[in-house]
Amino acid sequence: MLLLFGQPERGIMQGSYDVVIIGGGVIGSSVAYHLSANPDFRGSIAVVERDPTYTTASSSLSTSSIRQQFGTQPNIRMSAYSIEFLRNAATILEVDDHSADISLREPGYLILGTPEHIAGFEAKNAAQRACGIETELLTPNEMRRRHPWLNVDDLGIGSYGPVKEGWFDGPGLLQAFRRKARAQGVDYIADRVTGIDMEFGRAVAVRLGHGDRLACGTVVNAAGAWSKGIAEMAGLDLPVEPRRRCVFVFDSPLKIPHGPFIFDTSGMAMRPEGQYYLATVTPLTENAADDFSLEVDHALFDDLIWPALAHRIPGFEQLRLLRSWAGLYEYNLFDHSGIIGRHPAVANFIFACGFSGHGMMHSPAAGAGASEIILYGESRSIDLRPFAYERIAANLAIEEHVY
Repeated sequence: MLLLFGQPERGIMQGSYDVVIIGGGVIGSSVAYHLSANPDFRGSIAVVERDPTYTTASSSLSTSSIRQQFGTQPNIRMSAYSIEFLRNAATILEVDDHSADISLREPGYLILGTPEHIAGFEAKNAAQRACGIETELLTPNEMRRRHPWLNVDDLGIGSYGPVKEGWFDGPGLLQAFRRKARAQGVDYIADRVTGIDMEFGRAVAVRLGHGDRLACGTVVNAAGAWSKGIAEMAGLDLPVEPRRRCVFVFDSPLKIPHGPFIFDTSGMAMRPEGQYYLATVTPLTENAADDFSLEVDHALFDDLIWPALAHRIPGFEQLRLLRSWAGLYEYNLFDHSGIIGRHPAVANFIFACGFSGHGMMHSPAAGAGASEIILYGESRSIDLRPFAYERIAANLAIEEHVY
């Protein structure tokens, strides 16, 4: 087995930690980095990760994009905070003169809508501008002039973010958070969580697959697609389920080297990836929960993605599929937005999960805010109150839908 950074497979471990973070992906590692970087925190931190090679981790299988074009101000603020962090990640996450190169690119997002979507686009544009995001609304003719390779015949509107939107090296960001957290004294433990011991309404220990027991002061559930099962170990309910998303890499005679990330009316999304392209489709929330399988659904490409590509960009009628993979979304079935903060009945149990495909892009903001909730009882860098667990019982949804 490949061992990261030449460390023992199970990592350094002691019997008790002030904070135990379950899940060492980009969210858990961001929480670990931010908490250990805070001079007001002087405790010990352990991150328990079931897959230390990150081969099957959702963070490694993401398309790693970021957009400002959300329809609710809490998510827009998360993106605004996170893009500034990503722009400065090389120096912020530097370790021993080794900069964190996450290869951030900002060609923008172009989200397409039919004539029926115009009112919805205008409402979301108003929300974005209220947060200082200068998104452009484009007519079909304007899109045709800018992108002559784009078929706009059935479109009514487009929304384009000219700055602060694009993509980056997601696995690179994960490893940069992890490397910096370890340099700041965080222990990473390669093991599977099998139980959480509760006493008098508090989580007091995390039990591991190899038989170890980690006493703890605070538990953070950053287990992504596996977070519902972790919550159940503490006797808590969490409306988060796994959904498989397949990503396909293809080549084509048509080259759009500086093109934007395109989100089509069909649900298909694509972007350039070097000399090639990535294409995917968002999994449906109404589907049954997946069984954590990472088997690629090749019929999805033939039946949905390829026809959508050929319709929207006729130059893609001739393409060559190169490879594919599948990863897991952690779908929050309540409102498709992250759950960040304490459980009202178990004060030392912190959620940082349920991001529904936004975890990679929002990991800097989520890590900063969750670490401050652990330390101060509230998030100070960014207002995370709308993402609190209590919103579920209060039916206060941060509802995000594609237009």
